[in-house]
Amino acid sequence: MPVTATRDAIKTRQLLLEAARRRFAYDGYGATTVRDIATDAGVNVALINRYFESKEGLFEACLTRAVEDLDEPASRAGDGAGLSFDEAVADLVARVVDRPGGDQPLELLLLLRSSGDERADVVRRRTLRKYSEQLARIAGWAPGGSDDLVLRAQLVLSTIFGVVIVRASTGLDLQPLAGAGSDRLSGPLRDVVATLLRPRP
Repeated sequence: MPVTATRDAIKTRQLLLEAARRRFAYDGYGATTVRDIATDAGVNVALINRYFESKEGLFEACLTRAVEDLDEPASRAGDGAGLSFDEAVADLVARVVDRPGGDQPLELLLLLRSSGDERADVVRRRTLRKYSEQLARIAGWAPGGSDDLVLRAQLVLSTIFGVVIVRASTGLDLQPLAGAGSDRLSGPLRDVVATLLRPRP
């Protein structure tokens, strides 16, 4: 395949992924059509089948991308990476509230969406469990240890999901949370996360 054609294929695939992630995250799997995605991406709808085989295949590709987006920062926090506990918490919160243009974290919204496809749901469950365990490591959890710290990490994750959902729900408009900027949101959210995850004596 000529180099130019390869570049065009990569660009088209990326455009479809970006459009699909936003549609799936905000509208849900069932309400999103392949025509919506193709229109947003500015490409022919037939290219979805060419690059992803189906709407389900495109959703799985979006989930895979979400996993990759979450894996690096969670691993960085969970493995310490030279961060103190407070720095790790601040890093986690910043990735939720400090988004370019005020966007919500699409990778988190995607993980709340189900396609009804068992393969995709397995990926979602596995990712959420792994993410929880990586967050629990901030508090000193190690594989094989008590699930208490994993439970605390899942409570953190649930809190973060709740914040993201409220802020992404345009019809809800629950103020002041929905309109709060990172300057107002970061401190209280850090307090909640730190209270749940701070290592116990």
